[in-house]
Amino acid sequence: MQREREQVEKMENNGKRKLKVCVATCNRADYSKLAPIMFGMKANPEVFELEVVVLGSHLIDDYGNTFRMIEQDEFDIGSKLHTIVRGEDEAAMVESVGLALVKLPDVLQRLNPDVLIVHGDRFDALALATAAALMNIRILHLEGGEVSGTIDDSIRHAISKLAHYHACCTRSAERHLIAMCEDHSRILLAGCPSYDKLLDAHHRDDYADIIKAWLGDGVKEQDYIVALQHPVTTDIKNSIKIYELMLDALISFNKRTLVLFPNIDAGSKEMVRVMRKKGIEQHPNFRAVKHVPFEQFIQLVAHAGCMIGNSSCGVREAGAFGTPVINLGTRQTGRETGENVLHVRDADTQNKIYHALDLQFGKRYPCSKIYGDGNAVPRILKFLQSINLDEPLQKTFCFPTVKDCISQDIDHILETQSALAVDLGGTNLRVAIISMKGKIVKKYTKSNPKTYEERIDLILQMCKKALDDAVGLNCRVLGVGVSTGGRVNPQEGVVLHSTKLIQEWSSVDIRTPISNALHLPVWVDNDGNCAALAERKFGHGKGVENFATIITGTGIGGGIVQHNELIHGSTFCAAELGHIMVSLDGPECMCGSRGCIEAYASGIALQREAKRLNDEDLLFTEGMALKKEDPVSAIDLINAARLGNSKADAVLRTAGAALGVGITNILHMVNPSMVILSGVLASFYESPVRQIISQRALTSAKDIQVLTSDLEEPALLGAASMVLDYATRRTY
Repeated sequence: MQREREQVEKMENNGKRKLKVCVATCNRADYSKLAPIMFGMKANPEVFELEVVVLGSHLIDDYGNTFRMIEQDEFDIGSKLHTIVRGEDEAAMVESVGLALVKLPDVLQRLNPDVLIVHGDRFDALALATAAALMNIRILHLEGGEVSGTIDDSIRHAISKLAHYHACCTRSAERHLIAMCEDHSRILLAGCPSYDKLLDAHHRDDYADIIKAWLGDGVKEQDYIVALQHPVTTDIKNSIKIYELMLDALISFNKRTLVLFPNIDAGSKEMVRVMRKKGIEQHPNFRAVKHVPFEQFIQLVAHAGCMIGNSSCGVREAGAFGTPVINLGTRQTGRETGENVLHVRDADTQNKIYHALDLQFGKRYPCSKIYGDGNAVPRILKFLQSINLDEPLQKTFCFPTVKDCISQDIDHILETQSALAVDLGGTNLRVAIISMKGKIVKKYTKSNPKTYEERIDLILQMCKKALDDAVGLNCRVLGVGVSTGGRVNPQEGVVLHSTKLIQEWSSVDIRTPISNALHLPVWVDNDGNCAALAERKFGHGKGVENFATIITGTGIGGGIVQHNELIHGSTFCAAELGHIMVSLDGPECMCGSRGCIEAYASGIALQREAKRLNDEDLLFTEGMALKKEDPVSAIDLINAARLGNSKADAVLRTAGAALGVGITNILHMVNPSMVILSGVLASFYESPVRQIISQRALTSAKDIQVLTSDLEEPALLGAASMVLDYATRRTY
């Protein structure tokens, strides 16, 4: 009856009365995020009626009876629920959720809040959200949409699906919530509430006294370590091993260290046993504590020489101070981090952790505001006031996409991330080990065999040799990229139609035999596209949204990048730039057509014209060192033109004009902001191409940049870039 009366009062006074908000806190960590909001509501009693429910590890002596912090902050605790079933194993966690679900309905029914605020990804919070959702109580979830490791991800996302409103910390988390079908209008990008305190607390004058109180006399700022490692509930055995290795590394590192006890998750009891077995509580370099008040804890983190472990505090709050952090294992996999965080994902040796300590200890990084700008609480309070209690609880759905984030790993520092690049030319077959920065670490060259079987066998032999050498060169090979002439389906790794220069190379699956033999991912693309990819990653095209690359060599090819993506076309023959027709009745091209750019401006075309002039005794010019027995080449034609041969000069002017007209057509079709000429003839063609563009292009296209590539090996670098761009899109 009382609840019915309260509901009637709500309906009568909606819009005029206070908003009744229940804040439920389960442990020391979530209270640090909820307390600033609670203080904000307490400061606005005319707007909010605050109810506080305490449960979980707050009420356990072994974890510091941290509910006393809440009482010291002068909050009235409406209900204390003992919900933890001791045991610190998986079954105990499940039983604790069940016990909470048994006790919560009476409390929620008595309090009858308009909104329940739940934080994070703890199993206690899942019980809270489940009970409130089933009782039709609106839920505001803090810090949803984030990605980390272990069972926490599943719990966090489950709470987000039960919640009606969301206050998230980062733009990426907001996108994740949208991708999880949450209504964008019910999502607030607030930042982390704890940052409201962090950014002010950094400048406290009493930090030296706090350091002395917790670490003893003689410990200086930035000359100690804070260690906080929790169990990983989906891999308890490995997380205990990592904890043991971390303690061994810290003992060897020989710096004063504050070690906090782990949380109450399954596996924590075993971790405490490891700590006591190693005598950490008696060790002169260590102080082991169950709890540090949040205001003091952030001072200790802010002025530490390093923080180590797998606590979210390391990847979140520590960034506000630029404190160096070493994140061990997979518990925070996927978290957005500042540059202060060094990941040791495979923390499988003491030496690796020690090396990370050596790299990080004593450094200082720029302060990061990824998780907040210090104004989260005002935003959240305003968001709460905007909730329309007459609005239906049912949520609407949408289906956007999200992008991954990237961060650094200790293994990526100790080894050079590299790719195997393969370039299949008409004459030579080349393989190279290429680093992330585009350095060719080692290159191998052989003549390209004439048959398919011999060619595949040679590719595998050269790649295996390169992989063996990579170990000694300290290179981690992430995959294989293949550049080849012809039309290529990069999605399937198949050469559809080859050029006439490479025999037995049509309808060939390159990816499968290489991947099966080397057990590595394989990417394949046309050599022209690879040249464009090389420019995008290592050359003039880096940071340019729209550009075209033209290869001027034996043939004419290229690639087009539009909106930072390579264009392949519906049948994978986009950007066959050498076969743009510039004349209806020009010379025959190797493709079977006439008047293509390649028939005028390629190395083969110039060699053909050089032979014609030589046969007519019109090529040789005074100053040329041309012997009758030497084969005539395109270089001889260029040399003759430079020495004043008018016939040779006319051929080259025609070739330059043909290429310039073709490029002008490209400008008018796709309007790139830059054209990059690559290949052996690039420097020769740069001036005539610019001249033709100035004469024939539309006014709006005349000012486009025409540059000669600085890359010596565009095909190999482009093949490598396919590997390095995709294989390194890792989320930690």
